[in-house]
Amino acid sequence: MNRTARFTAGLIVAVAGAAGLALGGASEAAAAPQVCPGLPGQASSSTHCAVKSGPQGLSLAVVADGGQATVNANNFAGPAAIALGPNANVRMDGVRPGLAIAIAGPNATVVVDGKNGPVCSGPGMSFSGDFQTLKGCWR
Repeated sequence: MNRTARFTAGLIVAVAGAAGLALGGASEAAAAPQVCPGLPGQASSSTHCAVKSGPQGLSLAVVADGGQATVNANNFAGPAAIALGPNANVRMDGVRPGLAIAIAGPNATVVVDGKNGPVCSGPGMSFSGDFQTLKGCWR
């Protein structure tokens, strides 16, 4: 893995971890989060998350407490999804070069298609920043 890919993967993991701690820092005990990483050319999945990376993509999904996340990456894209809480849903497609992050809290949905701007919906808190389209959303 070259230096740029290692740096990008590290950056995605760091941002995802920091956001997960910031949004998911509940005072009561909770189930351990599920992490689905996808290095170039790999796919992984668990009960509530699934990722797939093409030969030039990096993907990451982190879910906890009933969240659902699906991430696809190719063409030098690096999307990272975090879904925390019941009915939290994130769907991301990395189709252009650039990083993207999406965070959905309970009862929120975030969709990032890499072509149009991200869409945050639902009554819960959500956020997305997409360097593929240079757009974002906050709810």
